[in-house]
Order: sequence, then C-alpha cells, then structure tokens
Amino acid sequence: MSAELFFPFKRITVNLAPADLRKEGSGFDLPIALAVLAASHQISVERLAGHAAVGELALDGRLRPVPGALAAAEGARRNGSRRLVCAAESGAEVALAGIDPVEVGHLAEAVSYFRGEGELPELGARDVPDAESTAPDLADVRGQERARRVLEIAAAGTHNLLLAGPPGIGKTMLARRLPGILPALDDEGALEVTRIHSIAGVLPAGSGLVRLPPFRAPHHTASVAALIGGGASPRPGEATLAHRGVLLLDELPEFPRNALESLRQPLEDGVVAVARVGGRAIFPARFQLVGTMNLCPCGGRGDPRLECTCTPLALDRYRARISRALLDRFDLILTLPKPRGAELAAEEGEGSVVVRERVVTARARTTAERLAPEAQELLDRAVDRLPLSGRGRARVLRVSRTIAMLAGAGTVAAEHVAEALSYRSPGELT
Repeated sequence: MSAELFFPFKRITVNLAPADLRKEGSGFDLPIALAVLAASHQISVERLAGHAAVGELALDGRLRPVPGALAAAEGARRNGSRRLVCAAESGAEVALAGIDPVEVGHLAEAVSYFRGEGELPELGARDVPDAESTAPDLADVRGQERARRVLEIAAAGTHNLLLAGPPGIGKTMLARRLPGILPALDDEGALEVTRIHSIAGVLPAGSGLVRLPPFRAPHHTASVAALIGGGASPRPGEATLAHRGVLLLDELPEFPRNALESLRQPLEDGVVAVARVGGRAIFPARFQLVGTMNLCPCGGRGDPRLECTCTPLALDRYRARISRALLDRFDLILTLPKPRGAELAAEEGEGSVVVRERVVTARARTTAERLAPEAQELLDRAVDRLPLSGRGRARVLRVSRTIAMLAGAGTVAAEHVAEALSYRSPGELT
C-alpha cells in the first residue's frame, strides 16, 4: 500500500522535549511522521488538535504496535488529548486508559483519517474484555494434604512460602497452582499490572485487563538485574513483573547468592529502587515469594528409600546458599514427605475454584486482632525457646491471624498459634 506522500527536501529539526528526559524506542516514529506531514501542509494542523500518536513505522509504511501503549494513552489523556492514533493491535490496550483509540494499519490510513477521506471504525467507548488467562488446577495434586493446607493459608494471607523435600514429590506442581486459588485482581490492581506488563512488552497484543494475579518463574541462572531490574536505562525485572502476584524461584539454592539477597529489600518495602548512571527508577514489587528446594545436593535426603551420599561439608555449603536473613522472610516453611502409592492413585481432591472461594471468604472477614491468653502465652514461650527473631515472631502472629480468619474465628486461639509455629524453619534446613 503506497502512502503517496512526499518527504520535504529541506532542513528538518525534530525537538523531543524536555531535553533532559531520555527518550528511546520506536514509538516516536508515527508522531514524528505526522508532525513532518503537518509542517509540510500535507495534513491539517488543526485536525491534529486533541490527538496523540504512538507506534512504530516499517519501511513500507505499515504501523506496528510498541510496548507501553497503555502508559502512553494515560499520559495523553492527562495532557488533554481525546484520541490516540495507534496500531490496530494496541486498540484494546489504549481503550483501557479511557481515551478513544484511532486504530490504523498503515501511515496512509492515518493520513486519510486526518484528511477526512478514509472510513475508520466508529470511535467511542467500548467494552474491552479481560485478558484470557488460565492457571493449573489444584485438583491435579494427589496426596500432600498438609501442603495443600499451607498453600491455602499462603493464598488467604499473601504469605511467602518455601517448600522443601526430595525431588519428584510435587513441590513445583503445588507452587504453580498458587495463582489459581488467589482472588482476581480488582480494577485498580488489574490496571496497574496491565500497565507494567505493557511497558515491559510481555502483554499479548489485543488483550485487555490482566485479572489473574501474575505468575513469574525465572530460571535459576537469572542475574540480579534480571530479578530486580536494572540496565543502562533501568528496566523492570521479574520482581516487578510479579507485582500483585507470585514470584516462583524453583530450586532456590541454585540461584546466585547475591541475586537472592537482592530480594530482601523489596520483600520488606514492596518497591525496588534502581540507581544507574543512566537514571534512577522506582518500580513496584509487592509480590508473594514462593521457593522450592531439595534437602541436600544429591536429593536423597528426606526419602527413606534412598541413601543420601552428601558429606556434612557438602550439606553445610548447600544450606549456606540461603542466608538466615532470607529464610526468616518466609512466613511458611514446609518439608514435604514422599507420597504413598495409595495417595497417588486416589481420586482428585478439591479443585482451585472451591479453595479460591474459601480464600475470598477469609479475606473478606475482619482480621482477628485479639489473642487469647493461652495463645499469647504460647507465643511468648516460643520466642524464649525457639530460634525466633522479632521478625519471625511478627510473621508467626500474622500467619496465626490468617488461620483464624480461615476458621471464621474472631480471636486468635492457641491452636492457631501452634499451627503457625509448625510452619517455621524445620530442622532439616537449619
């Protein structure tokens, strides 16, 4: 399709203000082209009023979508623009910002629109469907009833979770089913997550709001920058892409030690502050951390039918890959046993839908703030007798309240505290 336009043979100066703000990416192609066409009187300057534009132009004039269309649309709306000219694939994303998308597939179509010649789809508000998303069903898990219970507690209270045990017992399988029992994101959260994924370029073209909490599972060779963000021009990392969702670190001890330690600050603050020569950026990073690990390097420890061949020195080195400070930030730590044959052959258990309903109900209840005298006494004894730090005590109390909410109790009882204490650092990991 030929645009049948001419390029002015004169000196052209393009000013991308403000000058102190770094610009990068191909999203400026379309607005620069339209500005040049308006300056050369090929389209009306008056017709451009109230419009913004974003998109990449191919050499043949076709318009391609670019990451961050939602953020660009929100910025255009704040600056008073009523419509945004964009690629057809970005139309649904742009509409989420409350601005009318002008969807075009070629520069010639954009020119026809501004000349009033072409017929484009009717503009105006439209119902943008939510992005389609599926999560594995918890009904696929056989046995591991205690692990299913821990998963439900983690979902109800957004607790960090560490699953340990020999290989092949379902640790990763369980962890991947956590997003399926989490409540759907509300409008504010869905828009925030969609905006982040749009900027990062991981939002599928043509999709709407991301309602399912995000799930990220980086490989254990991921660097510090890949996990928390970075680069010459700071970019969000996996921690930010998992914002309001789940970050799974499978085979936790295999991750670089400095990469794991870099997660300690965002786990406490919910944000990542990245400072580089090219600029400083603050990314949201309030995620649920889920880790899985074996109990020893060879994987035989914890399985009564296998013999662990690891030396005491190898065990110490393996455990030292995870610092006590990071281990202390896990609210729930569970060692999983190898399931029996009868459990694996049993019928399906409760599905994700049933468990998610209980999680939603628990979150809607008023938090149980008051501790029964017996519960307070048990917690005090645990602080005196167990290796429980101040942070550990606070996390035990928080888990106890979640258990009480799941039980529909208005007061945290001793049995709630006892169950929460059973999910602290097991002897196999310390």
